[in-house]
Amino acid sequence: MTSHATPRTAPRTVVISGGGTGIGLAAARCFARDGDTVVLIGRRAEVLERAAAGIEGAVACPADLTQPEEAARAAAFVAERFGAVDVLVNNAGGSGGLEPAPETKDPLTVVAHDWTVTFRLNTLTAVLLTEALRDHLASPGGRVLFLSSIAAYRGSGSGAYAASKAALHPYVHDLARALGPRGVTVNIVAPGVVDDTEFFGDRMTQARHQRLVDETHTGRAATPGDVAETLHWLASHAASHITSQVLQVNGGAERGH
Repeated sequence: MTSHATPRTAPRTVVISGGGTGIGLAAARCFARDGDTVVLIGRRAEVLERAAAGIEGAVACPADLTQPEEAARAAAFVAERFGAVDVLVNNAGGSGGLEPAPETKDPLTVVAHDWTVTFRLNTLTAVLLTEALRDHLASPGGRVLFLSSIAAYRGSGSGAYAASKAALHPYVHDLARALGPRGVTVNIVAPGVVDDTEFFGDRMTQARHQRLVDETHTGRAATPGDVAETLHWLASHAASHITSQVLQVNGGAERGH
């Protein structure tokens, strides 16, 4: 009987931004399960160190990816220590709720602050790290993955977060076109509501959570593992001919009822 199983590949180097908690941490555990070496990047050193300590072979690299020099430093660390990057998962981001509030209450200044902060957190972090590591991506076989959101399709209330995630979509398409000849694929995953993350902070009420769950066809919120396993598959040999795609993981919520 002929076996069609995909041959096991050698351990890979996997770089995950925002890898200390939530989806990023779940993804790190998925890749580590295969014996891959995981590099966790994020602003909070103590969170990264704690996460890395719980994953065999994981390495923490604290860096503020909103700053070009910090992204360059992180990329230099990865390149010097590991050489080629097989998988890059751009997961860092957030709603901006953990950032300092503006010093003024002037309405337009507040709007400018909120939009600037949100784009720095969700768009600039991903673009800067990707560009910093671009020449170090394994060729062929490299995988670049981004985290978007259902908000990119439906809005996010203020519009800022949704816009910052939607901005990644054309970047992914351009990057996929540019890196395709090198044998590198580029894709984006757009989750809906995900439990057990820090995204909503204390702003998620029980009523709001239930409303979001009711919008799904599956009757539940996603877990970080749901999204992590999707990222893991997109980085696998099985997905080697999938690129420039946006894959939604939201239980059908984006389609509505």
